[in-house]
Amino acid sequence: MNRKILKTLKVITALCIVFLLVETIYVGYSILNNKESLYFDSVNSITSNNNYYYAVGSNNDNDNNYEKAKLSGYNMNKEKVFEKIFNKGYNSAYFDVELDDDYIIAVGSYEESEEDHNHLIRKALIVKYDLDGNIIFEKDFGLLDNSKFTSINVTSDGYLVTGQSVYKSTKIGSDDGGAIIAKYDKDGNLLWNKTYGNNKSAIFNDLVVMGDYIYTVGVDENYLGLICRYDLEGNFINFNDYMWTDSIGFSDIAFIDNRLFVCGANKSGDNWTNSMIVEYDDECNYVREVVYEGTGINRFNKIAVDSNSNIIAIGSMKLKKETSDKTADVFNYDAIIGKYKESLEKVSVVTYGEEKDDFFTDITIVNNNYLVSGYSSYEDGSYMSKFLRYSEALKLLGVE
Repeated sequence: MNRKILKTLKVITALCIVFLLVETIYVGYSILNNKESLYFDSVNSITSNNNYYYAVGSNNDNDNNYEKAKLSGYNMNKEKVFEKIFNKGYNSAYFDVELDDDYIIAVGSYEESEEDHNHLIRKALIVKYDLDGNIIFEKDFGLLDNSKFTSINVTSDGYLVTGQSVYKSTKIGSDDGGAIIAKYDKDGNLLWNKTYGNNKSAIFNDLVVMGDYIYTVGVDENYLGLICRYDLEGNFINFNDYMWTDSIGFSDIAFIDNRLFVCGANKSGDNWTNSMIVEYDDECNYVREVVYEGTGINRFNKIAVDSNSNIIAIGSMKLKKETSDKTADVFNYDAIIGKYKESLEKVSVVTYGEEKDDFFTDITIVNNNYLVSGYSSYEDGSYMSKFLRYSEALKLLGVE
């Protein structure tokens, strides 16, 4: 079977499962995004220093039940010190956060007005805060109708961001679009931006800087997993793609020495996927992979590297529920956390499924423990965020 036919089959199959998996990434952007929804509060990303944790996401804790991006600060006991809501515009959400010395940088997207909301128009957003949650600057970005920033990386002279700008219901702006990589200086001035793929589906979900290069991961216009290499000025060097993945593609990237590790889902010819970590060298050449054959539809969404060069991966499993109603399929979600050696040998994978649905969204490593952010849905329809602490042996130490 030639590559063109394989790509065609890949697109058809990916379209069949897109609605099954997309809710596990960028929770605030998709969850209960209407005025009739019950209460929700999501944490999409966390970061920390020696004194505080900072988390970003969104909630609808307002009279109109709009989704609003939020930044929260916690002390080391996970007690909330402050919470700041981004009140500009209509709906909004933050997807990633990083610390830059005495500043916090959050990225996401927002709708400027109800009209934009009705026409599915969003702008990408980067906001810089001080450590008390006061805004230093806010900048938006958009080439096409629907734009968002999905991740941020702090450098010595600025901020690198990834994301997407695509057409939705209308056609406005430039013909450029697709996956986005951009750089801002420390004052929020846009220095450069580059696009990859077409203006319908390509997206960069994450990036790292390793040596003299920037590596981005996501999915291309043919729904192939994607890893790209750029120089530090944003000039494209090369790429590699991965055939058998889902419509999200590669969702996160980390590195050990000169080796790159990305995570996502492996699809072996049907509509079911298994969690996956893939290793590449520093020239984006495929090295090897490991697949965790969990239950139902499952994937790894985020990865981190601990002090012993172990890879810690978090994700979700979509499980078909047995019910007496034979007219419709009913699903539940469990969260998963796995630990792998740098050789990709599995150490352990455990599940978490205490509530109706459970999701893990991000992970950071503090004092040899793994702090995981997540959220759960309950029988009344509400969604609530939470923090979970795991030991190095993946023993659950506490839920807060």
